[in-house]
Amino acid sequence: MGYESLRDWLKALDRAGELTHVKAEVSPILEMAEIADRAAKSGKGTAKAGGPALLFENVKGYKGAQVLMNQFGSERRMKMALEVEGLDDIAKRIETLLHPVAPTGFMDKLKMLPMLAEVGGFFPKRVEAKNAPCKEVILRGEDVDVLKFPVLQTWPQDGGRFITLPCVVTRDPKSGKRNVGMYRMQVYDGQTTGMHWQRQKVAAEHFRERMRGATQDAAGAVDVMALTAGGTTAAIDTSSVPQTVLTKIRGERMEVAVAIGTDPATTFSAIVPAPPEVEEYLIAGFLRQKAVEIVKCETVDLEVPATAEIVLEGYVELGELRTEGPFGDHTGFYTMQDEYPVFHITCITHRKNPIYAATVVGKPPMEDAWMGKAVERIFLPLMKLTLPEIVDVNLPAEGVFHNLMIVSIRKSYAGHARKVMNGIWAMGQAMFTKCVIVVDEDCDVQDLAEVTLRVTNNIDPERDIQFTLGPVDSLDHASRLPNFGSKMGIDATRKWAAEGFTRLWPQMLTMPDEVRAKVDSICKGLGI
Repeated sequence: MGYESLRDWLKALDRAGELTHVKAEVSPILEMAEIADRAAKSGKGTAKAGGPALLFENVKGYKGAQVLMNQFGSERRMKMALEVEGLDDIAKRIETLLHPVAPTGFMDKLKMLPMLAEVGGFFPKRVEAKNAPCKEVILRGEDVDVLKFPVLQTWPQDGGRFITLPCVVTRDPKSGKRNVGMYRMQVYDGQTTGMHWQRQKVAAEHFRERMRGATQDAAGAVDVMALTAGGTTAAIDTSSVPQTVLTKIRGERMEVAVAIGTDPATTFSAIVPAPPEVEEYLIAGFLRQKAVEIVKCETVDLEVPATAEIVLEGYVELGELRTEGPFGDHTGFYTMQDEYPVFHITCITHRKNPIYAATVVGKPPMEDAWMGKAVERIFLPLMKLTLPEIVDVNLPAEGVFHNLMIVSIRKSYAGHARKVMNGIWAMGQAMFTKCVIVVDEDCDVQDLAEVTLRVTNNIDPERDIQFTLGPVDSLDHASRLPNFGSKMGIDATRKWAAEGFTRLWPQMLTMPDEVRAKVDSICKGLGI
């Protein structure tokens, strides 16, 4: 029940034959990324698609260090990480929680008690520092140096080395709720990094909220809401704020903690597009079926996973920005430079001989493709809560998840497909979806050949394609403006008379079931 730590996870991978120990000397500068990229793209179309997890045991320039990559890089390992036979198993558990059978009597109520007790056991559990492996070594002051760890550079034109698989912990200044997100961190030197929380991410909102509060305290009458009107990708527009106010708030801080090398459920939870009200530690507990043990940091008022390999503690200073990037991103292109907050490290704690966990992103398929597919399956029930007509969804890896969503629906009325498109664009992180394709329920959205056949046959382009304007992903280099651009919806469903189609819609070709059943045995003998 639940891997306690990254080390438990590694043992399981080893036992399952899913871990390759790399004995050759390999540099963290480009070489590790190239090996991981080749592994991720190996075995395409076979049961071994995604290659093995990689444990680099001879890191050039870092005696005794180990680096783990591609830990989630296959369907089998994603299922192992979440301890399920199939990714849809978790979706079924979520559906049970969302739609419990209403108790009709005293005995039915008693039967619900175990489920309620189980959910109560998913909340994070705080442990004492003396019992937290992540505090086996504590570094402060001059000993703080993140470059003691083999931080990778993954692509040649990257702006430097980047921490690529961090669990970044922040706290909402208003509600006090914690958030755990995954944002890349460019290492500037041993004590400072960038903090790439894009404008629409939860941690970026925590930063803006903290900034608004500090500015209002310092200025009183200043229109602090104007701070959200523009600015860079992650920051806020301070052009309307008097310099005297900016001088006052400079030096105020927002606390941040970063855990590197956590158990797989916790790492995965940092990428899921959960509502801000639902804490990622709780999601991890649900996935693990066991509470995540957390421990209070040494220098900031935040909690981190007690079994993490490495923990960075520190702060971002309000009003301080620094150029971050370029970075070879999961779109297959470089994300260009932009201004982002700066993370100052005040303390580092880690396990003895820590294992540094990293990933490389680039042209799909890569490790993140399997993580994204897991998110797709797990959160389908939550999408159905808002749009119950949805049958299935597919986020193809080649669409890098935010560029293409294929949706099948039970069509009930004219314009139904367009209603679903707009519903998706109004739904959390799905608002960034550049292209939404809607097909009928009898189309298998996971079969791209079938989807292509339906779309190209079923649409009249002028009639069935609609465009809209709205927020787009910060990584979209083609949009007319940063974070703002157009999106496209394609209605590839059968058209009804109520939608202005008055001709007869033809049937698709199918063979009768009795013929197929009779021919099955004949074809088996023919080897067809």
